[in-house]
Amino acid sequence: MFHPENLRMLPQRVSTKRINNRYLFLALIIFLTTFMGDNESAIAQKKKTSSPISTSEWPAYGRDSGGSRYSPLTQINRENAKNLKIAWTYRTGDLSDGQNARSSSAFQCTPIMVDGTLYLVTPFNRVIALDPATGRERWTYDPKIDLKRGYHNQLNSRGLSTWLDPQRREGQACRRRILMGTNDARLIALDAATGKPCKDFGQGGQVDLARGVGVSQRSPGEYQVTSPPAIIKEMVIVGSAIGDNSRVTAASGLVRAYDARTGKLRWSWDPIPPDFKKSAMSEDGYQLGTANVWSIISADEERDLVFLPTGNTSPDYYGGERRGLDYYASSVVALRGSTGKVVWHFQTVHHDVWDYDVPAQPALITVRRNGRDLPAVAVATKVGHLFVLNRETGKPIFPVEERPVPQGGVAGEQLSATQPIPILPRALAPQTLKPEEAFGLTDEDRKACREQIAALRNDGLFTPPSLQGTLVYPGDVGGMNWSGMSFDRQHGLLITNTNRLPRAVGLVPRDEPNYKTDFKWRSNPSFELAPQEGTPYLMRREILLRAFPRIVPCNPPPWGTLVAIDLANGQVKWEVPLGTMPELSDIPESAKWGSINLGGSIVTAGRLVFIAAARDNLLRAFNVETGEELWRGELPAGGQATPMTYQAGGKQFVVIAAGGHGRLPTKRGDYVVAFALP
Repeated sequence: MFHPENLRMLPQRVSTKRINNRYLFLALIIFLTTFMGDNESAIAQKKKTSSPISTSEWPAYGRDSGGSRYSPLTQINRENAKNLKIAWTYRTGDLSDGQNARSSSAFQCTPIMVDGTLYLVTPFNRVIALDPATGRERWTYDPKIDLKRGYHNQLNSRGLSTWLDPQRREGQACRRRILMGTNDARLIALDAATGKPCKDFGQGGQVDLARGVGVSQRSPGEYQVTSPPAIIKEMVIVGSAIGDNSRVTAASGLVRAYDARTGKLRWSWDPIPPDFKKSAMSEDGYQLGTANVWSIISADEERDLVFLPTGNTSPDYYGGERRGLDYYASSVVALRGSTGKVVWHFQTVHHDVWDYDVPAQPALITVRRNGRDLPAVAVATKVGHLFVLNRETGKPIFPVEERPVPQGGVAGEQLSATQPIPILPRALAPQTLKPEEAFGLTDEDRKACREQIAALRNDGLFTPPSLQGTLVYPGDVGGMNWSGMSFDRQHGLLITNTNRLPRAVGLVPRDEPNYKTDFKWRSNPSFELAPQEGTPYLMRREILLRAFPRIVPCNPPPWGTLVAIDLANGQVKWEVPLGTMPELSDIPESAKWGSINLGGSIVTAGRLVFIAAARDNLLRAFNVETGEELWRGELPAGGQATPMTYQAGGKQFVVIAAGGHGRLPTKRGDYVVAFALP
């Protein structure tokens, strides 16, 4: 048999033995067949071993580091999904309604499954490892966060990340690490096999993220980490969720990269414009009040890029004190993964005074245009706009126009004259609401809603906050929220869920004598009053709805939808109402009204979309090509989380955290539920 190292010897052997041409030809055929066969096998093996994701696994929040939420599993498919049953249920025990802790909890975790173990994190930041086939507990880890601290963003954690250390042998401690950011601002590394802290990471397995970034000592719960960190090039990259509307000098929105092995700081990115002269700074020299990255970061290791979805500069609804700080706010920012240097950025809302963050993980996808496959990033917004950008340059793949928007803000405000509007895809949520469109179950409800809408300043999309009160629609819970997107690579479809929920937002002069008591809106349970310290105004806001005896928004339904966009042409392929409002289930028409929803979708090669999210405690499966609902499974509590799927013991499971959400509201619980075929 010929081997590659024998190639240089072949001419000499042929010459010495005087093999005739026929034998030489046969020898060459044998050699080439053998060598090329071995080489192709080696290439195939290399591809196989270099792939970071096993078909059966779900090793990241969005399954891959780009957040596609696509699984190649097909055991559960359109033909048999109707047979799905609960396979096992696990209860965490971690649940707060604000009585046993100062903050209520929301169970928004998407578990991960890697190396034959299912990992999840509770709202109390306890990490739990389960047998993926049975749901039996293998180990738990409790970081013992301070439950008596008041957390601005509730007690919440959306997930975990994992990293495999190539320098460690099989069976060596912390070869695979589970990485988590906590509500009390720590970054923790655990041994995936045992749940014990990795002592070589930071100080005894953890890094203090609150130190040096200007966290208020009187309100330490304003700085949390509620999203899983990103992993790229042996680094862990983490942002933060910072309390909105409290003060101009809120803690820094710094993004930092730490060595995944040692926990040492590798780089930091302070989201301030180029050549900006720093003013109010933290003790470590970082600018205060900047945009923060509270949602999930995406990573493209091949291109050495990380993609940051940024929120508002503080405070949300008045920008007169920002002095250019919102240069990177409400944007997607691409950083060089190895250095933290900005490669490009694209702002989805200029000088955002509506709390229109980029709330979801940027989805790294491939778009086929004019016969070419383009690396793209899809950016979902609360406005209902979906921007599809070239991943390498940040340039729009579908056209975007700068259009004039309403002006005339309050004294001291400096509004942008234009805003970016994508031509394709069309807006995925309505963006105007007139008094005559007011909805209600009774004449009295319709009249009350009509009067509320008519009393507000309402000049269309991007009407600025005002002293009289402004209609903000589709609202800061509207459009696409942290629920995000899933991408069906087989059909080139981007799947997302939307909300339509109007807000009334008003600014109150700080020197107004009766600002603490003189409000017409206080009868609404969604009423909020925020200090916005450092500005001339307080902020008041409420959701426009009728809350008694049923929760009914003032805008016409559907209040929530599931949408598929064909990325070959930017058109909406299908759109269906998502879920039902449980208080309205006795009304036959309510099946078409949809539900306010929080929680994302996943797509499988079985041509299914799985999503819960709605207020009716159901997990649903849809036909990805048509939007037809094929199955629904009852949950013991609200499914305000994104499901995931994997295969264990030869069986495919679909798993979701069912813990509810106090601010929707939905039924609360502490359940992890797995569905499978009988």
